[in-house]
Amino acid sequence: MSVRVFLVEDMKQVQGVLADLLASLGDFRLVGATRTEAEAKLWLQENPGAWDLAVIDLVLDQGTGMAVVPRAREAAGGEGGNIVVFSDYASDGIRNHCLKLGADAVFLKSQTQEFMDYCSELGGLTAAPAP
Repeated sequence: MSVRVFLVEDMKQVQGVLADLLASLGDFRLVGATRTEAEAKLWLQENPGAWDLAVIDLVLDQGTGMAVVPRAREAAGGEGGNIVVFSDYASDGIRNHCLKLGADAVFLKSQTQEFMDYCSELGGLTAAPAP
């Protein structure tokens, strides 16, 4: 069964890189990608139960990923839906805040291998080394 991925990332190039990285892990399928807080919240509202993994950046074209994390947690309900923050701005304080908001994991964008390892575990796979 494929892992359905929803990306919240304002940079199209990074969206593409993330989609490629996840595809390299195996059966990960991009089901949605948005660039703003409002688009992400609307997508989550209109697509309940349509994703298994949400990858959320904190700094967006408009708004913030911090407002998307609790909405994603709410949309996921009590079960399913892993929420990962993947951002350049994940200091220890921000990491703790994101976890309190409902994120399952928080990674700096420089922690690509750790991010891939985490995603591989979700898919029951072993991660290939990051490029």
